[in-house]
Amino acid sequence: MASAKRITKELQECESSPPPGLSIAYSESNIYVWIVTLQGPPGTVYAGGVFTLTLTLPTEYPFKAPGVVFNTRIYHPNVTNDNAGNICLSLLKPEHWKPASRIKGVLEAVRQLLVEPQPDDALEARIADEYKNNRAEFDKNAKSYVQRYAKAGGGNGGGGAGAEGTK
Repeated sequence: MASAKRITKELQECESSPPPGLSIAYSESNIYVWIVTLQGPPGTVYAGGVFTLTLTLPTEYPFKAPGVVFNTRIYHPNVTNDNAGNICLSLLKPEHWKPASRIKGVLEAVRQLLVEPQPDDALEARIADEYKNNRAEFDKNAKSYVQRYAKAGGGNGGGGAGAEGTK
């Protein structure tokens, strides 16, 4: 299967030169599901947090975009504020995805969302409005979520598939 060969090559690339603050776990029996650990970027309201994401690659990869969800709850305009953790990232939209896109680029784009949220392309309109119009309140709420759900050694806040889902 051509997709498995491409995924294996990209996995090796991500392991040998991972994006900053990211690590990847996967099951050798299913390279189509990766568990990604993302450190909250320094200098952001997410700093000090440890976020777990699931990246699911379709068998049609690279012709179809991967799916990425936050397993760890996060207060963010571009991530659903529920246990589903869906992400709004233009790169992953079918009309923007290109087969030349790489998984490493997807992971870097997700990390960049934590550095620079995109409130004009939000999944959570209320959080986006707060981000744009009451930044102090947004910062307080986001930091509260980091304390509650994303502290190293704490629970992951539920939602999504954990590492046990990669069998």
